[in-house]
Amino acid sequence: MRISTLKALAVLMLALWCTACGPNIYLSQDFRTYATKHKRVAILPSAVIIELRPNQAKHTSAEQMRAMERQSGIDFQEKIFAWLLRRGQKQAYTVEFQDVTQTNALLAKQGINYEDLRKHSPQELSQILGVDAVMTSSVRTSKPMSDGAAVAVGLLVGAWGATNQANITMNIHESGQGKLMWKYDFVASGSVGSSSASLVNALMRNASRKFPYTTKS
Repeated sequence: MRISTLKALAVLMLALWCTACGPNIYLSQDFRTYATKHKRVAILPSAVIIELRPNQAKHTSAEQMRAMERQSGIDFQEKIFAWLLRRGQKQAYTVEFQDVTQTNALLAKQGINYEDLRKHSPQELSQILGVDAVMTSSVRTSKPMSDGAAVAVGLLVGAWGATNQANITMNIHESGQGKLMWKYDFVASGSVGSSSASLVNALMRNASRKFPYTTKS
């Protein structure tokens, strides 16, 4: 009986984590017209903003914050790509997602680092990467979403508090005119054990119901 109760609580906690607070989805009316011509899509590093509590922020330098946000942004990019690869084994996509290693190498070759990404339009980045569309995302969170980000500045995950909320926006812009094709807004909260992997799983499970580039989108 006790084991059953623990299992029930675990399921409830997972359900709470996976619940978005009023997710909003936008899909361009002429998406299908563009999508039939799209073959390759690039996933960019996420633009991450970490909002620490006052007592945490005073012990964290600006450089440490930038390092955590950069690491979390790249980690989030990698997890989205990995999720799409796994999902692609069950759900056929109409496009190929460019390997993020190649994406980041092409950006570096052009002298575009993480901090410079937002200085370029989706249209410009699509042309640099040689793709038909780019997927961008922004994440606003109260703690780093990867252990690597915390370790990079010598901090323990437990130092970030028991709860975390993340506000996420994902966009897909086509390469020709830089037109917004798809937009998804998601809000999730999790415990101290939350990570970029668990957040992406919750995000993409919800987004996949209306995710573009599928035969039913």
